[in-house]
Amino acid sequence: MSIINPHGKEIVSVTRDFLGKPLTLEVNRVGFRSTASVLVTYGDTVVLGTAQVGSRPVQLDYFPLSIDYEEKFYAAGKISGSRFIKREGRPSDEAILIGRLIDRPIRPLFPKGYRQEVQVVASVLSMDPNFRPDSVAMIAASAALSLTGTPFDGPVAGLRVGRVNGEFKAFLTAEERAESDLDLVVAGIESGITMVEAGANEVSEDLIGEALEWAFAAYQPAIELQKELVAKVQPAAQEYELVLPNEAIQTEVDAWIADKLGEKLRAPYPERNEMVNELRWAFHEAFTEKLGEEEYTKEVRDEYDEAFTMALHKDVRRGIVEEQLRPDGRKLDEVRVLSSEVGVLPRTHGSSIFTRGVTQGLNIVTLAPLSYAQLVDTMEVNDGERRYMHHYNAPGYTVGEVRRLGSPGRREIGHGYLAERALIPVLPTAEEFPYAIRSVTEIMSQNGSTSMAATCSSCLALMDAGVPIKRPVSGIAMGLMMDGDTPYVLTDIADAEDFAGDMDFKVTGTSEGITAIQMDMKLHGLPVEILKQAISGAKSGRAHILEHMLTTIAAPRTALSPFAPRIEKIKINPDKIGAVIGKGGEVINKITAETGAEIDIKEDGLITVAASDTKNIEKAINWIKSLTEEPEVGRVYEGKVVSIKDFGAFVNILPGIDGMVHISQLSNERVENVTDVLSDGQIVKVKLTGIDERGRLSLSIKAVEE
Repeated sequence: MSIINPHGKEIVSVTRDFLGKPLTLEVNRVGFRSTASVLVTYGDTVVLGTAQVGSRPVQLDYFPLSIDYEEKFYAAGKISGSRFIKREGRPSDEAILIGRLIDRPIRPLFPKGYRQEVQVVASVLSMDPNFRPDSVAMIAASAALSLTGTPFDGPVAGLRVGRVNGEFKAFLTAEERAESDLDLVVAGIESGITMVEAGANEVSEDLIGEALEWAFAAYQPAIELQKELVAKVQPAAQEYELVLPNEAIQTEVDAWIADKLGEKLRAPYPERNEMVNELRWAFHEAFTEKLGEEEYTKEVRDEYDEAFTMALHKDVRRGIVEEQLRPDGRKLDEVRVLSSEVGVLPRTHGSSIFTRGVTQGLNIVTLAPLSYAQLVDTMEVNDGERRYMHHYNAPGYTVGEVRRLGSPGRREIGHGYLAERALIPVLPTAEEFPYAIRSVTEIMSQNGSTSMAATCSSCLALMDAGVPIKRPVSGIAMGLMMDGDTPYVLTDIADAEDFAGDMDFKVTGTSEGITAIQMDMKLHGLPVEILKQAISGAKSGRAHILEHMLTTIAAPRTALSPFAPRIEKIKINPDKIGAVIGKGGEVINKITAETGAEIDIKEDGLITVAASDTKNIEKAINWIKSLTEEPEVGRVYEGKVVSIKDFGAFVNILPGIDGMVHISQLSNERVENVTDVLSDGQIVKVKLTGIDERGRLSLSIKAVEE
């Protein structure tokens, strides 16, 4: 029996098993005025995917597609932990990163020249706490787009994959993700993969390849289900016009530039960039003179400029495919000239400059007490903290442009996160190195591969700061150009090859294995075998860069900067935390006021004490020890007599801990009355001789004398 919505339309629903749970796509239940909306249910997770398409092309030189992922705290039964903001506002970094994950496999599936404005929103309405909702949100976004009638070459599906007990698994619990040595997101279409992103704990290239194969096969049912939905709904195809280069103009431009390309335009960067700029100016002067200033309007000039750029891209591809030579004359597997240094800034805790060709990153590391870790406030149940933070900045001057300065965009957040993931597997634990760590990469110059410059420079700066990382990490950006079925893999790509190529991918890792991957395809999907070949090709490039980095600094410095805070740690019984804090924070406030130290207490009993003066740290730690110390049998204590009885006396040896000295243990000589030897408030030395099953302490003055 069909169900009709309030507007007289049938609610269409399709369901099939997807990795052990039913996956349901539903149309016409909500979102009546959007171009298309799909309600996706998987377990207790419900995501609304909406797609809105503009009615006419916009006058832009790019495809105006926006894809957003909306976190809703109510979906997890939470209210934001922020003291001041309780409604959802600016998306968190995590939401921005998931929005990018959804965007990257979808964007290349629209035809070149498509200019309709398209907005896709994936809103999480209910969240099953047993797994992350990002894969479901990707399916919701793709399903909505598939029903718009736009020229979207989908549908798309994706999975977040880990490894549990040696076997690949999707939809992992938080506990399983913490134990897994792989966190891999794979997305694509029926015929191939269009996006890969991973964080890993030094895993092999072969393992990544196996995971790609598993994920590609595993997400196929979600694609088939979306096709079933499209077949049921049968959306009307939308009319559109592609804004494509004028073929006559392209032919004219190709003829003008033909004898100025190839070997004549090959030169190392930045000389090649300058040659291209000079050639572009000469080109526009020539056509201004040829067509006349009145006819060579801005719109016409833009068309000719696009044709000029297309001619350059074709020349880059031709050189690589036919001659195996790149625009700057390098061989396909050749890395640009490398240069690096550390300790470049006098007052920072750690600093470095890493240069690869024209691409350059300056990195600064700052150390602080653990209390400075970033609290993560998202709709997911296990928010936690970020003890290591990597931030990436790339102002307009880094590409020779005038740009307004503002807050970081999606690209900056994404690049920073990739470099952050690259280093996390090699960082020491908080118990080993009780510091919060902020790493900031200030890009100084861009010509491709800045996220990998951020990775390498942050690794160098961490070692310069004395952070005891397990092993150094290097990263490299690779490119791919397909000539028919033949792949050409490029090591260390620059901008010209990135713009002209079919895929760019970044791989980071140590001498032991991979720590992070990011792959983006411009083609409509690539087979797993080609991706495996590309990942393997990055290994030698990473090793070459790592070898260079080790000539700059071979290991982390053994001493911290004199300007870094000094931090010591102490582990106490968690039951004693209350004694350190005191009623209303009275005790801890007194310690910090009198010692000037910053004290951070974790739930597991780890206490870190930070101060510029080590004497103050020692004073605070001794104070904490006196409050939390556990009695030790055989140890001699100096205590205060707090109570006298006929049979003996009670002596306080530690805060809140008393023991009894029996009258027989007061002296080697016979004692008739306790008051003959002791008085209230007297300070005496006692030895702890035993603790019975009820926790009562037996003390002896006689044992001390002996």
